[in-house]
Amino acid sequence: MSAYGLLTSTKEPVPLRSGSVALLLRGFVADVACELRYRNEEPGPVETVFVFPLDAEAAVYAFQALLGGTRVEAQLREKEQARELYGDALSWGQTSFLLEEVGVGGDLFSCSLGNLPPGAEAALTLRYVCELPQEPDGATRFVLPIVLRPRYAPQGWAGEDVIQGVPRAPPGELPYTLSLSAMLESPHGVERVVSNCPLTPLSYPGGDRSSAQVSLAQQPPWDRDVELLVYYTEPHKPSAVLEAGLPGAEPGSLMGDPAVMVTLLPNLPEAGPGRSAAGEFIFLLDRSSSMDCATDARADSPPRIESAKETLVLLLKSLPLGCYFNIYGFGSCFESFYPRSVEYTQQTMADSLQRVQQLRADLGGTEILAPLRAIYCSPCRDGHLRQLFVFTDGEVCDTQDVIDEVQRHRGSHRCFSFGIGEGASTALIKGVARAGGGSAEFITDQDRMQPKALQSLKRALQPAVSGVALSWDLPPGMEAALLGPAPEVIFSGQRCLVYAQLRGQPQPPDTAVGGVTLQYRIQEQSYKETLPFPLQPQAGDRLPVHRLAAKALLLELEGAVSAGEEGARRRALEASLSSGVVCSLTAYVGVDTTLVKSAQGPLVRRDVPLAEFPLTPWPRSPVIIDAGSQAHMLMLPSPRLSAFQVTQCVDIMNITRDHIMERDCHLSVSQPPPKPSLALRLPQKCLSWLRCIPQRLRGRPQHNGSKSSDPGAPPEPPPPKDQATEESPLLRLVSLQNADGSWDLGPQLVVALGVSETDARGRMPSEDMVPSVWATVLAVVWLHGRAAGQRDEWELLEAKAVVWVQDRAGPWLSECLEAANALLGCSVGPAVFGL
Repeated sequence: MSAYGLLTSTKEPVPLRSGSVALLLRGFVADVACELRYRNEEPGPVETVFVFPLDAEAAVYAFQALLGGTRVEAQLREKEQARELYGDALSWGQTSFLLEEVGVGGDLFSCSLGNLPPGAEAALTLRYVCELPQEPDGATRFVLPIVLRPRYAPQGWAGEDVIQGVPRAPPGELPYTLSLSAMLESPHGVERVVSNCPLTPLSYPGGDRSSAQVSLAQQPPWDRDVELLVYYTEPHKPSAVLEAGLPGAEPGSLMGDPAVMVTLLPNLPEAGPGRSAAGEFIFLLDRSSSMDCATDARADSPPRIESAKETLVLLLKSLPLGCYFNIYGFGSCFESFYPRSVEYTQQTMADSLQRVQQLRADLGGTEILAPLRAIYCSPCRDGHLRQLFVFTDGEVCDTQDVIDEVQRHRGSHRCFSFGIGEGASTALIKGVARAGGGSAEFITDQDRMQPKALQSLKRALQPAVSGVALSWDLPPGMEAALLGPAPEVIFSGQRCLVYAQLRGQPQPPDTAVGGVTLQYRIQEQSYKETLPFPLQPQAGDRLPVHRLAAKALLLELEGAVSAGEEGARRRALEASLSSGVVCSLTAYVGVDTTLVKSAQGPLVRRDVPLAEFPLTPWPRSPVIIDAGSQAHMLMLPSPRLSAFQVTQCVDIMNITRDHIMERDCHLSVSQPPPKPSLALRLPQKCLSWLRCIPQRLRGRPQHNGSKSSDPGAPPEPPPPKDQATEESPLLRLVSLQNADGSWDLGPQLVVALGVSETDARGRMPSEDMVPSVWATVLAVVWLHGRAAGQRDEWELLEAKAVVWVQDRAGPWLSECLEAANALLGCSVGPAVFGL
């Protein structure tokens, strides 16, 4: 481990030894208990710091430690007070624990363990609760983050880089282990569980399917998050959970009264995607160097940029004729296809598709604020609601600035965001979607990007919902106080979660029933949905509904706190301290007062290493930073670097330097065998940028498409296409579709359909028929017969095709369908074409 970034010269093992996770999934809520075990094997006292990610909307509500048989319960305090207690304990030689949010966004936490004596062991237990997202296929997803990538700091960023000193270790060499067990509960039944890691067989201890157990069968790979996809029997059924308050808490307080979590699934009327031409669609694509990383850890996994390009093809093909669109790419700088959005025609679509194929992850860092401002400065098209789609791996530091920029333009557009790859910032991805009135999706190794992007496009094509209002029907003597913001954005099939505190007592209590009604308008048409629920609260000791309700309230209040509202700060502190849910204003601190012996020797700080992705083309090359008084040097030694690869490094660093840095730096390359090296000498003021270099360099593939800075370097042949990068049959067919939804009958189409051109033309029902009508019927039948499992990806473009055929086929449509089924060996029914 000595080569992988420990912060002192002793190069001793890091004291984290194991981690265990106990998981309780109740429907769409997860209650998680994580235990981290430490042992100080150094001759002196040590302070250990572990930085770890959580969902920005997760509620951390408990923290405790076990040290040598003594249990230390951490207390939630105002943050400055907690830090003072922690510092005082360190100075007196006492063992102290500190847990707090770090940075901005609320999706990074830091756990500090101070003054751990030599040979001592400590076990830290963290508890949190979070909502679980629902996938397009109905699965409920839980993610335990393992890999945390550094956030990219844009030029001039002066904020805190919270993980700049956290070392990296290669897969298989981390000095700690992980175990995970899960209990799954649902009154509607648990059908199955799917994971990206090996699991034990699913068991049902209760005899029915209302509860189930599962656990990891072996150590998970350290190059990915641990994901569980849980399939319930009735995942789309509205529900309400009423939870009793905390025993002993004062009635009328946040934790003293019952809390209700209502899950609504509005059934909005869908717009006809084949006929609607309204909308301006802007696609903002991350083209930073990190997008050249693989989408996941599999050997055949394509780079993220390639998955994003395939997704852009499907999105462009699915747009309605007559709308407007534009495509932006961003990194350290940004580019757009057109100065302003252009009308969606056959010509603009074809030109854009050609340019999409040429896109590369070659724009350096990840600076999203500048392109956002450029988009917002461009005037909107009259009568066309602007829809913004943001694709990024989410590695930025100025998260709040980006969210604020989207919020300022909320009234003029909707924003749909996509976090690509593990480690994407949930604060950024969810924050911009929430601020822009859209929805957020995360794409990791279990996903294909296309279904989620097309699902968001369906939502964007839905007419805007207005006049959203909630009303409660409660017995006399009861009232509901909403916790967190009221729902403002509604999409068909998307869960709408509402938290409220119920005050007072129902009359009579044994048979009381309450109800909540959601009202909204779509194009002047009013809609109403009501969900009744019993008013007998469920008792329990974990109180997940109360914790999530408190977190929802805190997220709302912290926005006002950042705006300087003192009343909001007071309310946030009260909500955090009473519920035990940590926020940006509070921290957990625990001090073992039984240890009063002063610390012996200097206190050494150890940061727990994080797992590192396999690196290409330098899979095991450590990064060494040598700090001098006037300059800092970054070196990448590796015996595996070829002359061409060293030249590539120079090219990458020159490009990045030209875009981001001032020119007062010196770059040198040396090739002394057997360890060639690359060094960049930077001034002191560039140190924050220096810390961002390793992640970008390590993620670069061998071929980046840029010209070498050494004209004498031998050309590097492009890697051969493997099965993962070959064009899929679906994409091959879709790429031939015209903007109006039709296909032309020609050699490329028949190859995509898998038939001969002679058969395709010979089976056409009539010589008088327009060939493109026959070709379009064939394509639609192929989609239903050969790509039914990918329906989410072609549903919108197929709707355009069906509308086009219905307008032109006339009496030949039934005969066309029958002939197409016979030619392709399918059995597509007449209902597909409205027959």
